[in-house]
Amino acid sequence: MATKPPAHDIDESDVTVGSRKKVAVGVPAVLHALKISVDQMGVTRSAQTLLRVNQKDGFDCPGCAWPEEDKRHIAEFCENGAKAVAEEATVRRVDAAFFAQHSVSELNEHDDWWLGQQGRLTEPMMLDEGATHYRPISWDDALQTVADALRALDDPNEAIFYTSGRTSNEAAFLYQLLVRGTGTNNLPDCSNMCHESSGSALVETIGIGKGTVSLEDIHRADLLIVAGQNPGTNHPRMLSALEKAKQNGATIIAVNPLPEAGLMRFENPQTPRGVLLGGTKLADEFVQIRLGGDQALFQAIAKHLFEVEGERGGVLDRSFIERHTSGFDDFERAMNDASWSEFETATGIDETELRRIAEIVRGSTSTIVCWAMGLTQHKHSVPTLRDVVNLLLMQGNLGRTGAGLCPVRGHSNVQGDRTMGIYEKPHEGFLASLDEEFDFYAPREHGYDTVEAIRAMRDGKARVFMAMGGNFVSATPDTLVTEAAMRSVDLTVQVSTKLNRSHAVTGKRALIIPTLGRTDRDVRGTGEQRVTVEDSMSAVHGSRGRLRPPADDLLSEPAILARICNLVFGDRADSPNVPRADWRRLENDYTLIRDHISRVVPGFADYEARIAKGRTFVLPNGPRDDRTFATPDGLAHFTANALEYPVIPEGRVLLQTLRSHDQYNTTIYGKDDRYRGVHGGRRVVFVNRDDIAEQGLSDGEIVDLVSEWTAHDGTVEERRAEAFRVIAYDTPRGNAAAYYPETNVLVPLDSVADTSGTPTSKSVIVRIERREV
Repeated sequence: MATKPPAHDIDESDVTVGSRKKVAVGVPAVLHALKISVDQMGVTRSAQTLLRVNQKDGFDCPGCAWPEEDKRHIAEFCENGAKAVAEEATVRRVDAAFFAQHSVSELNEHDDWWLGQQGRLTEPMMLDEGATHYRPISWDDALQTVADALRALDDPNEAIFYTSGRTSNEAAFLYQLLVRGTGTNNLPDCSNMCHESSGSALVETIGIGKGTVSLEDIHRADLLIVAGQNPGTNHPRMLSALEKAKQNGATIIAVNPLPEAGLMRFENPQTPRGVLLGGTKLADEFVQIRLGGDQALFQAIAKHLFEVEGERGGVLDRSFIERHTSGFDDFERAMNDASWSEFETATGIDETELRRIAEIVRGSTSTIVCWAMGLTQHKHSVPTLRDVVNLLLMQGNLGRTGAGLCPVRGHSNVQGDRTMGIYEKPHEGFLASLDEEFDFYAPREHGYDTVEAIRAMRDGKARVFMAMGGNFVSATPDTLVTEAAMRSVDLTVQVSTKLNRSHAVTGKRALIIPTLGRTDRDVRGTGEQRVTVEDSMSAVHGSRGRLRPPADDLLSEPAILARICNLVFGDRADSPNVPRADWRRLENDYTLIRDHISRVVPGFADYEARIAKGRTFVLPNGPRDDRTFATPDGLAHFTANALEYPVIPEGRVLLQTLRSHDQYNTTIYGKDDRYRGVHGGRRVVFVNRDDIAEQGLSDGEIVDLVSEWTAHDGTVEERRAEAFRVIAYDTPRGNAAAYYPETNVLVPLDSVADTSGTPTSKSVIVRIERREV
């Protein structure tokens, strides 16, 4: 069944605002998911597709990275997973006729929702320099254009290669091999903008940039602290795990500036209790913290534990600390010197309440801390996460059941991409193994991360930009700077399943290469292929699409990359800096790619056999498996971190960018945010009612948001986002929130987290200006 794409943008002048929800999921979520699925796919295709999501013989959901239990439910997907599948498996098509009808400038006038709703890309398209419209180009000519551009570079570092977290392990491995074969480590990826702070803190303190818990640990935890995260919208299947933990007796503390429905109560639509009996209360405690105050909270808990230990003992796991850690004395001194009054200022929570929360932690027999972007996108995010590690180390909450660190990743294979070598700062062990396997010498010089890549394009240091999935223009900070940087590049290449903003903001020349998605059947020379992914808890499993592709000649990402590698390296086998492989065989048989991976990446021995018949295997994790730490001294590191938190100038608010419920990253499914009570629009800003009154504004008024950033030379830079509707909301005083990508324009390119370089999208100082009529 074909459906007609929407012809017009949604008029947001009719936005309505109701009360926020206090319950997540339930029957309304099921109905909404089915409505979008049927609209995009039709009834029969919806049933065929949704019943294969996250099944052992099916395909991995293209949404989030939350893991599945070994025993799968018949409907192993959530509302937002169903939306992600529907967007990819849509029957709508974007072909050459579409591009002939719509100029690039016209496309750029539409919003991200409209662009995404047009359907699947079906054929390679080329935008020539000076042209107004894309034109069709053959597959051979498209891939040759990429190869010619890479071979013509004066310096390999003039090319930038971006990666989305939806890329499979096989594609990611070939992609990094292409990049390093050209002579650069310029591999910015979406991790740079989300969990880079987590990786930076964890590698330093425990020797591995991944979490240390399994799904079974979540189920068996005594205490779960969920901080800076909104699972009801961003990882809805996590709610089932939290529900199971509650049924097993766990206590849950939710730490967030906004009261999110998904952390209050969960109506599981797959159980009678969820449908008929009101569901399950999740959060026992809601700590409504000020933006950027999380480090102070974790330090306050630690200080209380030290004080109780000093009074009566029995709080700290002394045996674990002595056998497995270093730096404890410096950390203890820092906490003894810390100030309760400063904790109160930073968190907005009084000392009595902080101590009460700390007592819950003290009484826990096994604690897990889960977090997402609310902790990682501040200037002081890395010290904040070091203090999360400190807190768990104090009570020995690593390497035992029901305890540990749980950074909750976004895209479904963002962790796998990093495992496969998508990283601008690769470690020597990986590069040495790559050299041996492919008989070449990979570059050692570190490459650009995402922010550095934008600066390089802005400053004329880059000539080619290639993206393997994703929507770079809408995902990145400082929108106007990013768009100007992209337009300065000689050639932009987007390997994509669907139309997005990055196809309308291009280099002097631009190439769109369509590709298969997770839901599509992939048949190559040796037959039907499968790919693999790694979830948020280091489990690797296969994924095999079943739908007929949008076009018969559509290529997968691994096939596209193998062909480009052959064009770039195939006639240069004598060069010592060119990887050697049988690229044509790799294009047609992904088991051979996995053979290479098994000899390069630790933990992937017997790769093919271990994923056969739908099996999942878990990668080794020293802190989790046997309390070993790949740090220089072999110990987990306590760290003494100076307390940091945002200071908000008078008359200003601190803005965080966030997702609506009808959104996954930069993909917009609709203009509603059901849980926050917003319908029919996205240009809204959530502000505390007292802040609205203090600034002489009114609820519902249309305003401009103006960010203020003090540059390195002392000048104050301003950025403006126009025409936002003020919504009075339950936020801490001085804090506000609005959706991205609409407010990415407010995030300064140079405002990044120390150490990790992650944009500070949760710490944007803005003033709210009444809009002149």
